[in-house]
Parts: sequence; structure tokens; C-alpha cells
Amino acid sequence: MIGWREAWDDALYGPDGFYRRESPAAHFRTSVHASTVFAAAILAYVRRHDLHAVVDVGAGRGELLTALDAMAPGQLALLGVDVRPRPPELPERIGWRDHLPEQLEGLMFANELLDDVPCEIVERDRDGVLRTVLVDPATGAEQLGAPVRDPRTLEWVEAWWPLTEPGERAEVGVAREALWRDVVSRVEGGAAIAVDYGHRAADRPPYGSLRAYRDGVEADVVPDGSCDVTAHVAVDALATAVGGTLARQRDVLRDLGVDGTRPPLSLASSDPQAYVAALVAASEAAELTASGGLGDFWWVLTPVR
Repeated sequence: MIGWREAWDDALYGPDGFYRRESPAAHFRTSVHASTVFAAAILAYVRRHDLHAVVDVGAGRGELLTALDAMAPGQLALLGVDVRPRPPELPERIGWRDHLPEQLEGLMFANELLDDVPCEIVERDRDGVLRTVLVDPATGAEQLGAPVRDPRTLEWVEAWWPLTEPGERAEVGVAREALWRDVVSRVEGGAAIAVDYGHRAADRPPYGSLRAYRDGVEADVVPDGSCDVTAHVAVDALATAVGGTLARQRDVLRDLGVDGTRPPLSLASSDPQAYVAALVAASEAAELTASGGLGDFWWVLTPVR
């Protein structure tokens, strides 16, 4: 058995890892896949702040960038960063690479990236000792390993996810915060935005949030490369690490003009086609801002001047 972070990383990003072969859209629905209304909100953000470049970190098949390119053709420098090869259908003027740019003046954006960044999982044993959780990558079977000695892990757990009862677990955010700090450090002017599902100190799940998905449905959590393995982000710790602010997606999108209000019925009589189009847009906006759904996602916004 090995530590969860090592097993998780190999399952997703190893030579035959899940994300080396698969694209997110084939297995789960994100805000990017739900509607081009989401891309329109990103475009509204960059225009509001007079930004002219967008880097999508963890770009999947480039869906967000393709939508941005269609809405503002030739107006933005667009770059996708992902471990997968460049999608063949991606418009030529959109850049693609497997590593971050050294520096950027513009927007660094990541939608549902950090929940897929592997992290250590630790558990409080019956004697009150904090131990690393080990896993068999082939079966998902677990056992407790050695006591945690890494001071960074110990400090993070004490500060952000203290465990008091035997059996309680924490998904340690050190690796995720290090990655996002690196992203933010490359922005010389503009902003970095991470969007993800997550929790704060007041609502941490006592036994963790580790999940797996395959073909659009939840699967057994087995880090064998056959499924996406994910865990919620400790968003308050992340925001503190990068000097960012937290906001719910529904609030951010509404501020950017995403409106889920149904069009007036009178429009159906005067202009039926316009009514149908407005109704579709309102329905998509409502999904993106819904409480209990995508609207509950957290945005960690870090402006860089």
C-alpha cells in the first residue's frame, strides 16, 4: 500500500492516467459544459477589467476558450494548458501547451481544477495520533500508515482542519495551495480565478469528501486510473494562501450580468422566436446560479496589479 497522494497522482496523471486518456466532458458536467452563458460571464469580467489575455488551466477540450473565441474573435490572446494533447477541433488561433506560461498580463482561470489535484489524506487514530492513510491502488482498500511527521502537514491540519475524534479525516490542502500560489505568481497584471466546489472551516466534512466518477455517475473510489478521483477544496485556506477573496458563483455571475429571470409572457405573443431564445438563456443562467447546484461553487478571486 502507498499514500493516497501518490496513488491518486498516478491514477490521474501517470503515464496511463485517467486524464492522459479522458476529457472531463465525457464524465461529468461543469459550468463550462452547461452553457456558453458561463463563457459570456468570463468575457464580461475580462472586459470590465480591461484584460486582453486568458489562460485556461486544466482546459479539457478547450470548450471555454472556443466559446470565448467565438464571442470575441481575434480580440483576446487565448491559451489552454492541459496534460492532454491539443484537441484537433480547437481553432488555430487558440494556443495550447502542457505547462504554464512564465508570466501573464491577463486572466489565469481554472474551473474545477484544484479538486483534481491529489493531496495527502490523514486520519486521527484511536490513540489520538495523526496518521497517513494508505491505499491499495488496485482495490481501494485502506489502512493507516505511519504517524505524520511533515511539519507543513501538521501545521496545516492544526490551522485549517483540526481533527478531534478517532476516525476523523482531513484532505490536506498543502499541494493545492502550492500549485495555485505558483499560478498566481506568474500573473504580472490582471487576476487569477479558481472556481471549485469546496468547504470552509465551519462546514468541513468530518470524514473527508473523497469521491470518484465515471461516465457521469459516481463510482467506487479506486485509484486505478479507471475513474476521476476528486475531493472538495478547503477554499478558505486556499484564499488565505494567495491573498484572494471568496465569493459564491451565483453572486459573481449575477454581478457579471447572468440573469435567470424568465422573460415576460407578453414577448411570446409579440415575438415568439425571441421569447424562446430568452427562455433558453434564462434556463441556462438559472442552472449556473442555482442554490444547491452550480451556484454554490466557490470563486477564489486574486487580483494582481
